[in-house]
Parts: sequence; C-alpha cells; structure tokens
Amino acid sequence: FDPYANELFFLHGAFVFEDVGVSAYKGAARFLVDDSSNGNLENAAGILAIEAYHSGAIRTLLYQRRDTVAAAGLTVAQIVQAISDLRDSVDGNDDRDQGIVVNGKANIVLADSNSIAYSRTPRQVGNIVFLKPGATSGGFFPNGLSGSFTNILSL
Repeated sequence: FDPYANELFFLHGAFVFEDVGVSAYKGAARFLVDDSSNGNLENAAGILAIEAYHSGAIRTLLYQRRDTVAAAGLTVAQIVQAISDLRDSVDGNDDRDQGIVVNGKANIVLADSNSIAYSRTPRQVGNIVFLKPGATSGGFFPNGLSGSFTNILSL
C-alpha cells in the first residue's frame, strides 16, 4: 500500500491515523493539569480540534467516494471498514472504531451515541501503531520507540 500513489490512497492513509489522533488526544486529556501558566491544556485542546477537523474532512471525502472501486475489487467503504476493523482488533476489548457507513448511513464523526468522541489510552494507541496488542515494536514503528515514549505506553 502506497499512500502517495494517488489521491484516494492518500485519503485511506490519512484515515488510518486521524481518527486515532482524535481518540488519543481525548484520552490524554486526563493527564493534563489545567495550569494557565504553561498553556498545555489549551494547546492540547487546539491540537485535538485540528485532528477532529481533519478526521471529519477525510471521512466526508471518503464517504463521497464510498462506492468507488479502489483496489483489489474493493470499494472505498469496504477498505475503510477493513481499516476500522483492524484498529478495533488490536486496540482493546470493545468495538469503538467505526467505518464511514453505519447502519446504511453516513458516519462522519468517530463518536459514541451521545456524539462524544471516543478516548484511547496510550496503550491502545500503541497497539494500533504497532499493529499488535501489547507490542512495543512493529507495524508503523518496526524498530519501536526510543526514549521516554516507551514509558508512556504503560499509562
């Protein structure tokens, strides 16, 4: 898979990460102290907002092309669902990830029934980027992470 091969593949590549970014920043909010002197909470909220805008735009563009045959005879909606299913299979024990079509309707926002974005723990994000539960290397980071990033996975 080459996300730079064409515009549609780029959108698939972006879909892989943007939803994870939204749920990661929302999940990280519990670790931030509202201390106006350092601006961490405000900056994190700003990044979360941009991730959410990106995610919604990507989901919208993919939904508009949902019936297009993209690769290997699969439609855009089928590929997006496969990506969502993969993330769900490694992130934990629940079914929080969603494709762009749910119950035959557009699903532009990764959120629960109350329209609240899902949270992911650092370990759940790690499971997704390493493509295996409990892993510390593999997937998008074949050599793992270095430095203090490995400590974050246990939070």
